[in-house]
Amino acid sequence: MNNKIDFGVQSWCFRHFKDNPTVAKLVRDIGLRSTELCSAYADFHKPSEFGSIVKTYRDAGVEICSLGVLTLKGEPNERDFFECASIAGAKHISVHFQVDTFPQAIKQAQKFCDEFGIKVGIHCHGGYMFGGQPDVMDYLVKLGAPQIGVCIDTAWCIQIGPWLGKPLEWVKRYAGHIHGIHFKDFVFDRNGQWTDVVVGEGNLDLPAFVAALKENGFNGMSVIEYEGDVENPVPALKNCVEAMRKQLG
Repeated sequence: MNNKIDFGVQSWCFRHFKDNPTVAKLVRDIGLRSTELCSAYADFHKPSEFGSIVKTYRDAGVEICSLGVLTLKGEPNERDFFECASIAGAKHISVHFQVDTFPQAIKQAQKFCDEFGIKVGIHCHGGYMFGGQPDVMDYLVKLGAPQIGVCIDTAWCIQIGPWLGKPLEWVKRYAGHIHGIHFKDFVFDRNGQWTDVVVGEGNLDLPAFVAALKENGFNGMSVIEYEGDVENPVPALKNCVEAMRKQLG
């Protein structure tokens, strides 16, 4: 119960803002020092240009803890993703696989993981994307472990429904294979439409989820994510940070 969980923020939260210096400042404005960088802010197929982006964040006091969420199809140039992560000093990439390419994509990703010392977390993205529910995730992790595991997005986990979408049970189900966490929360309308809320104020039992992570020895990458209030996300993100710190001590 004493292992520390550090967390940053997913850069997609700031997608209204188009340049890296601004995003780096916003990360600091909400009280954090790390980010999972998404493709809105870098071309991960251009490793030769990525060092300058990393420097922009480091000069602002922000580390890039992960890249994502990226889609792996088994194409040779996906080595660029791992090279960029290595340039940043990140040890994690959040990914999606696709139903028609996952066998070769997983085999290739394992090789790149070993080459660069990086782990891959399969991001669960709800009921409408391949890999979003546990029987598929079980199979993908079985094929890809130990290099490839799970990135539990708590809100999208919940979105698949009350029988299978239980973040606390996923912590136990994937113990030892959880490489990343997106701390995110939803509420739902009667038609199933989701709305982002401050983490812990929707359907996620944040205290119980954090306790479960600690009990199961989680020590991977974690970020908060809030996709609402696109033009002014800072107030809600500050509340997310406060909620997280209240639970983490």
